[in-house]
Amino acid sequence: MRLIDTPLDGVILVEQDRLGDERGYFARTYDARLLGPIAQMSTSFSVRAGTLRGLHYQAEPHWESKLVRCTRGAIFDVAVDLRPGSSTLHRWFGAELSAENGCAMLIAAGFGHGFQTLADETEVLYAMDAPYVAGAAGGVRWDDSAFAIRWPDAPPGGLTISARDAGYPDVPGP
Repeated sequence: MRLIDTPLDGVILVEQDRLGDERGYFARTYDARLLGPIAQMSTSFSVRAGTLRGLHYQAEPHWESKLVRCTRGAIFDVAVDLRPGSSTLHRWFGAELSAENGCAMLIAAGFGHGFQTLADETEVLYAMDAPYVAGAAGGVRWDDSAFAIRWPDAPPGGLTISARDAGYPDVPGP
């Protein structure tokens, strides 16, 4: 496994070292010595391409780090720095994660997270270092101009987004 720095301190791409032969391949996808402990794992499944989930976070003191991997289909995965006082506050990083490329994104505590599916029937696996706390769940608008995220073009028929995600507020101003 290779850890690749991104422009945001606290967001790391994780690439697999696949050992292949005529049967397929084997790859290490998690190593607690490199990626930290896991307290909870979750899965999301999206029926159609163009499904947008996020931008979600857990509020302090329940911030969580997460490792995000696409196990079926493909996503454009985004992390947004929401850490007060951070030199990269409101900056974002995005990457394509897919079952085919095997990449994952390690996102530190204090970041918002969201993704847009790029294929029908996409499954995403999350490993978090802290348990989910419903009362600490929050979000900010996926299309907030403070972030200026360059999402992939919407597929014919447009995006699918939940009312909750569409109704999140813009991030508070400075």
